[in-house]
Amino acid sequence: QLQLTESRGVSGQIGGILTLSCAASGHLSAYYCMGWFRESQGGEREGVATISTAGARQYYADSVNGRFTISRDNVKDILYLQINGLKPDDAGVYFCAATPWQRGTTCPRPSEMIWKKADVTWGQGTQVTVSS
Repeated sequence: QLQLTESRGVSGQIGGILTLSCAASGHLSAYYCMGWFRESQGGEREGVATISTAGARQYYADSVNGRFTISRDNVKDILYLQINGLKPDDAGVYFCAATPWQRGTTCPRPSEMIWKKADVTWGQGTQVTVSS
């Protein structure tokens, strides 16, 4: 049973850089497509970035493209998200997620409905705070 644990909550200033991490345990994360999602206050959970099993392909939501970088270390079983040029809208609770890779398919993009399926594994979430 795959388990995901995000790093502790972090805070940064507008224009700064933050890095989130998510440790996988219980199963080889290399067999999973992974991604980062966030919930802003009062908002729905939205996908911001996803990555293929080997890390060769990354997909980003239009709202964060160019500022967010998703990466993974399959030896350490850790998923990362670097946020550059922090904006107030980046604040919220960030969740990492994993869905089993299906042979013959590409990993899903952040907005695809597959991330709403019951077999997606979620971390507990970590708070990102942005200050001026």
